[in-house]
Amino acid sequence: MVGPEIERLIQLLSRLPGLGPRSARRAALRLVEKRESLLVPLGQAMAEAAAKVRTCSTCGNFDTIDPCAICADHRRDSSLLCVVEDVAGLWAMERTGSFRGRYAVLGGLLSALDGIGPDDLGIDSLVARALDPAVTEVILATPATVEGQTTAHYVAERLAGCNVTVSGLAHGVPVGGELDHLDDGTITAALRARRVF
Repeated sequence: MVGPEIERLIQLLSRLPGLGPRSARRAALRLVEKRESLLVPLGQAMAEAAAKVRTCSTCGNFDTIDPCAICADHRRDSSLLCVVEDVAGLWAMERTGSFRGRYAVLGGLLSALDGIGPDDLGIDSLVARALDPAVTEVILATPATVEGQTTAHYVAERLAGCNVTVSGLAHGVPVGGELDHLDDGTITAALRARRVF
């Protein structure tokens, strides 16, 4: 039996992705055991993030400045606009260091089951940005799921009159992937997207 403060900590931690009740309990125990070196600094960092982090009014990224550091960086290629589902997708693209353009965060994916329609996403602002003559290509980097592909098709239709090239990320066999470990959909997508050696 634990006190209400620790129980609340466990419950809040269990809401984080990848942490179930048991993992949350272990994390809470570690935080309390290492109060001075972990719990107090973590609490301070979280309070500071809650007070200072905001959503970029241009792309939808999280940062302490608006526009965010990516949108404010004049060295980035303003002709390329990469559309991602959420900030996690943006961060994943940035982690590779291979994309030097700008971003548009949709804030989700179209999903009739979840009641998420076009008006719930940042599609209108994306279209407005794509109308900028400096933008020549919009890269749709939505997930290879039913919702991700539905969203990509809808966005592509909305961009039809914007005088931009609309492209998508390739799908198929990942680098280092073995065929016998892949699902049928991935193998099918790889066959359709095959290229000449």
